[in-house]
Amino acid sequence: MDELIEAVQSLRADDAFRARFNLPQWRNFAAYLTPYQLRAGDLLIKQGECDRAAYFVGQGSLQVYVQGAAPGAFRVALMRPGALVGETGLFSDQPHSASVEAMTPTIVWALHLPRYEELAARAPTIANEVLRAAGAVMVARLRANLAQRVAVA
Repeated sequence: MDELIEAVQSLRADDAFRARFNLPQWRNFAAYLTPYQLRAGDLLIKQGECDRAAYFVGQGSLQVYVQGAAPGAFRVALMRPGALVGETGLFSDQPHSASVEAMTPTIVWALHLPRYEELAARAPTIANEVLRAAGAVMVARLRANLAQRVAVA
């Protein structure tokens, strides 16, 4: 878990998850996450399906791509340790607009909606900071897409 916390805190991307937590708050938050191991080629998120979870990359790398773009698929992003992916699942039960696939053996930590709701009931200050930081990730990605003139659905 300390490795995940370090990865999230050290990621220097425009769309990094920048929660303003002290170490005890990070550890409290981390207790609500569920780890998953992926093999290279495993799908974490499938475009068009609903998934009420957000994922933090602990180890490995993921690619985000959109199916149906000519000629077949369009890679949107590469995610490395510390990155947040699938965060829209916490905000909406709408289908995902992209697929996410492990490029290497990868460990992700999931925050499922029921666990987030439990966190909100038990530690509302931490839950509010998760929403603020995840919202900031979405805003950064929206701005990047608009700057590249990528349609946002």
